[in-house]
Amino acid sequence: MTSTKSLFAGVALAALGVAVASPAFAQSYYLQEQSARGAGRAFSGEAADTGVSSLWWNPAAIARSGREVTFGAHAVAVNSEVRNAGSTLTYPGAITVPVQGVSPNLSPIESGIVPNFAIATPIGDRFAVGLAIAAPYNFTTKYEADSFARYDAMTSELRSANVGLVGAMKVTDWLDLGVGVDAQYVKAKLTSALPNLSPTLPDGFSSLEGDGWDYGWNVGAQAHFGKLDLGLSYRSAIEHELDGDVVISGLLGPLAGSNVNTGGTAGFSTPSYIAASGRYALTDRLTLNAQVNRIGWSEFDNIDVVYPNGGQVIRLDYKDVTTGAVGFDYAASDRLTFRGGIGYTPTPTREGERTARIPDSDRWLISGGMTAKATDRMSVDFGLTYIAFQDGDAHSDRTQYAGTPAAVQSSLRGETEGYGLVWSLGTRMAF
Repeated sequence: MTSTKSLFAGVALAALGVAVASPAFAQSYYLQEQSARGAGRAFSGEAADTGVSSLWWNPAAIARSGREVTFGAHAVAVNSEVRNAGSTLTYPGAITVPVQGVSPNLSPIESGIVPNFAIATPIGDRFAVGLAIAAPYNFTTKYEADSFARYDAMTSELRSANVGLVGAMKVTDWLDLGVGVDAQYVKAKLTSALPNLSPTLPDGFSSLEGDGWDYGWNVGAQAHFGKLDLGLSYRSAIEHELDGDVVISGLLGPLAGSNVNTGGTAGFSTPSYIAASGRYALTDRLTLNAQVNRIGWSEFDNIDVVYPNGGQVIRLDYKDVTTGAVGFDYAASDRLTFRGGIGYTPTPTREGERTARIPDSDRWLISGGMTAKATDRMSVDFGLTYIAFQDGDAHSDRTQYAGTPAAVQSSLRGETEGYGLVWSLGTRMAF
């Protein structure tokens, strides 16, 4: 039935479109917290640096690094606020009422831990292989059942695990090449409220859970010219198809026929990623870093929803963005290195299309960190990052039960603000 199609599509859109990171993350639903060493310089030199700590950004990084393993964890603490700024519901007959509910919503974006692991070993004098496990998409947002934002979002969870296998080659004394394949698991859960046909009636409820494995690839190159190191890499988009279950309940009267418990799929694409980086040893102790990234968010353009006897294509209209960061490494001694950096990341969300699920906005990263060499074979990396994101306006219009006489227009109007702190700790060991 048409109303069921609209409800399923709306739920699927939220479940996948909300794959958004908290303000402490990189942007939308991508996390760049994949290296404690890199966190100390705002991820400004990763595609040009060598070793397993840079494996996520460039598969060529392990071509000449020897046997190494790294473990890392990033503790993300988020302070955020979402306030009502005139949200409304418009019922059949053009009857518009304000949405009542809790406002402001304090810290709807939950804090958490982001882990990473990588290992590499040479094969002969010119080749190396590596394995990296990362969580590039990982977040949770929660609003109370009586929040003003409940028709847009209640619980939103995204979990991911990326397993990457990499091969690298030392082509010449100055050129390294690398290639990798990725197996990526994604699990998503979304809940939200649904309006019945009168503000005096209790809300309905919708829930979607789904998961699936899909695959991608990456390539990279590094050039080493004495004091200057250059890196260039490309990570492919990954087309995901989540198999899951949708449950819609609590709808009353003419909407009661839309209560369902069924299965379906929803397809979306993670963005492609190009990184260009340079590192220059200004002195024997001081190295300057810079990195520019081009992220193909326009590939996250549509969500294709398929379910028994129907389907729908939903347009998201994300835009490609360019991010950048600069930083430094300063070797105070043979066993202690200090780092710092600053980065800027614009949001791929277009103005007028920001939802309570996606409080994404432009943000600045300011980082500091250090590496302590505990032994000749083991180093400990620490990083601290402060992320300030621009205040934004939440603006989301959606039609519930579209195409039926019972269509209800939900208009979210809100204001968002906040900041985040990320503590990064990792260890690197040669063996």
